[in-house]
Amino acid sequence: MLARKEIFPNVIELNFQAGELLGCNVYLVYEGNEWILIDIGFDETVEDYIEVIRNMDFPLANCKTLVATHADVDHIQGLAKAKQLLGTTVTSHPLAVKALEAGDKLQTFAEIELQDIHLEMPPVKIEHQVKEGDILTVGKLELEVWHTPGHTNSQLSFRMGDLLFSGDNIYRDGCVGAIDAHHGSDIVAFIKSLERIRDSDVKWLLPSHGPIFRKDNAQIEQTLDRLKSYLHMADFGTCAIDWPLMDEWEEEILKGQLPQ
Repeated sequence: MLARKEIFPNVIELNFQAGELLGCNVYLVYEGNEWILIDIGFDETVEDYIEVIRNMDFPLANCKTLVATHADVDHIQGLAKAKQLLGTTVTSHPLAVKALEAGDKLQTFAEIELQDIHLEMPPVKIEHQVKEGDILTVGKLELEVWHTPGHTNSQLSFRMGDLLFSGDNIYRDGCVGAIDAHHGSDIVAFIKSLERIRDSDVKWLLPSHGPIFRKDNAQIEQTLDRLKSYLHMADFGTCAIDWPLMDEWEEEILKGQLPQ
């Protein structure tokens, strides 16, 4: 049996446990014999993760549910396979249900033709829907559901004590989940979600990619400043709220101002 390498009490991250990077962060949260997984990653690594879980002596039949933080292929492509192998259920935000149950390749980023990305996206039935303020229970543990949109409209985070499973909201280097109009990203909502995380008293952020890190409000402020600038940049197209240069251009046209 493998020794359990808890990152925090009752929390195991499966890449860290395996000693190799298999994909997105997959968190096993347990109390007693009951456990859940937060995200599962790609289809091709599902059996690797399950083997790690089996070798830690977790009864596979005691997986209460598989939780999708949001409907991106790198987080949830393996849900259908894992659900079948574990005989369990799937939990997501209501706004992710349609894409997951339809296996929508475009919304999940499984199909990006111009970048030659062509991935399968197996549809999966969602048995449980959770929204802001709901509570997920694992044994005697309670995870408070936060709806933190911005990267996607269905992005969920989960608070457990002073820990926040923070999804693709922010990473240790201050980067955030991809902002893309076709993805349904919303920069205004992203800013509000990050402000909520900044203003909370959680101490540790457990992101969906990269290392776990202590919450640093100064770093979050820098990220917020950057995102606020995105609101006024043509670089972000319809995700921006305006483009001040066009107002300047209109004024110059009205004045008949020549290039300077």
